[in-house]
Amino acid sequence: MTAKPIIALDFSTYEEAKSFLTGFDEKLYVKIGMELYMQSGPAIIDVIKAYGHDVFLDLKLHDIPTTVERTMSVLGKLNVDMVNVHASGGYEMMKRAASAFRKENADGKIIAVTQLTSMDEHTMQREQQTPLSLTDSVLHYAKLAYKAGLDGVVSSPLESRMIHNEISEHFLTVTPGIRLSENNNDDQVRVVTPNKAKQLGSDYIVVGRPITQSDNPAKAYKEIKQLWEGK
Repeated sequence: MTAKPIIALDFSTYEEAKSFLTGFDEKLYVKIGMELYMQSGPAIIDVIKAYGHDVFLDLKLHDIPTTVERTMSVLGKLNVDMVNVHASGGYEMMKRAASAFRKENADGKIIAVTQLTSMDEHTMQREQQTPLSLTDSVLHYAKLAYKAGLDGVVSSPLESRMIHNEISEHFLTVTPGIRLSENNNDDQVRVVTPNKAKQLGSDYIVVGRPITQSDNPAKAYKEIKQLWEGK
């Protein structure tokens, strides 16, 4: 069964997010990012869950292992369906984060960000001072996350098949950078269309502006969902 597209609720306030969600008459999978969470706090999760939606809490934790462990224990109590950390925080941080989260939320998924989809290879090599190619860096972080016991990673769809082939078909790839046209990338660099992401083996796609900035978000979501499902 194909997972529903995850809608990125890239709004500043709870009121904007609530207004957006009232336009849908079906259960959704939504992503709450840093901006909305910092503005609204944990209460917004309770409200969205009360509507019957699944929640990916996208806070990308990255700190020393003890701090992330304690924070993830708190997030585990929020009844979210997915959380994430930065893989560059290291093996020990990820391992302790996963353990703390699962003690509070046995059914939730915890994944790790490899390289942001706004990052191209040249920028990564220059700013991170690494000789690795972008794909090798993504694979390195994915293997580290798998070893630490996480459920999957955030990557570009372009790396999904490689991750599944090199690690496991069951290791999730959650992939932003989805656009209806590959020529429309905004601040993303590694972008593909929904049907291309499906062909490349993504388990989940995360879609923001093509839906949230549409004149008819419900219609845009339906179109993307159909493309993602191969209809």
